[in-house]
Amino acid sequence: MAVLFCFITMLGWGSWINTMKLTKNEDWKFPLYYWDYSIGLVLTALIFGLSIGSHGEYGRSFLEDLSQASTVVLGFAFLGGVIFNLSNLLIVAATNIAGMAVAFPIAVGLALIIGVVVNYIADPIGNPYLLFFGLLCIVLAIVYNAKAYKKLPQEKAGNKAKGILLSILSGFLMGFFYRFVAESIAPNFKNPAPELLTPYSAMFVFTLGIFFSNFIFNTWFMYLPVEGKKVTYTDFFKKGNTRIHLIGILGGLIWCTAMEFNLIAADKAGFAISYGLGQGATMVSAAWGVFVWKEFDAAKRETKPLLTAMFTLFILGLFLIIISRLK
Repeated sequence: MAVLFCFITMLGWGSWINTMKLTKNEDWKFPLYYWDYSIGLVLTALIFGLSIGSHGEYGRSFLEDLSQASTVVLGFAFLGGVIFNLSNLLIVAATNIAGMAVAFPIAVGLALIIGVVVNYIADPIGNPYLLFFGLLCIVLAIVYNAKAYKKLPQEKAGNKAKGILLSILSGFLMGFFYRFVAESIAPNFKNPAPELLTPYSAMFVFTLGIFFSNFIFNTWFMYLPVEGKKVTYTDFFKKGNTRIHLIGILGGLIWCTAMEFNLIAADKAGFAISYGLGQGATMVSAAWGVFVWKEFDAAKRETKPLLTAMFTLFILGLFLIIISRLK
């Protein structure tokens, strides 16, 4: 069941970005979309907490859990949201500057390595040899994904040096955000320790960290964009319509649901394995690009062997990470 939950994480983390694509032709810039996305995160976490996070035979209810948590624990979960938010915005900025082929393999590859290592040291569950070999396969799959993107004629050259710097910073931050959230969660969900949080309350505080830090980070990208014209808060209310706002909220709902399942799975899989499987979402997003959005059709012959290698390594890496918990 824990592995299934991690697959749900992969699907959600690799699919939420499709909602942004649905607003691409409507002059709705990413920072405007991101406000609706962050609202969707908070609402989804609140719904989870007040529903299944407050019912069952074990543990504390959502509101009770929040009220008994220590300030330090709440701070860990909130800080995790702040760190994730900045890393997420930086990888979008890096993609806009230097292209996906540069930004994603650096940022996600670095985040994957740091995240798994840090979480395994803190919570050493699973066979380390199988886990890290599986991790290596997924990193190689990301590299092949980058090589395939480089074959596309529309891939922008951009300012590679600046893009690389932003990607490294994004990957470093993304590698550590999960550990802060994990530190706030009780190791035994059925009988949670005092002052610590259940996954439902931790997730809610995490999303509040994202939302409130938006007033600093996202405002910066609105008024000082890395590419194109600036947007304002007036644009959010005047240019937006119900459909566009609901699409952004849906993106937040998808990502938050995936993260919630990931934290729940960590009780049995361990935080390192949960995080490692979840970050396989890069390949899920690549699959959307290949089979649905047809992003590689412009260079189908050149990219086919690279994409085949990518998906092969990805599947092998997932298999090794899964059995690392069973051995």
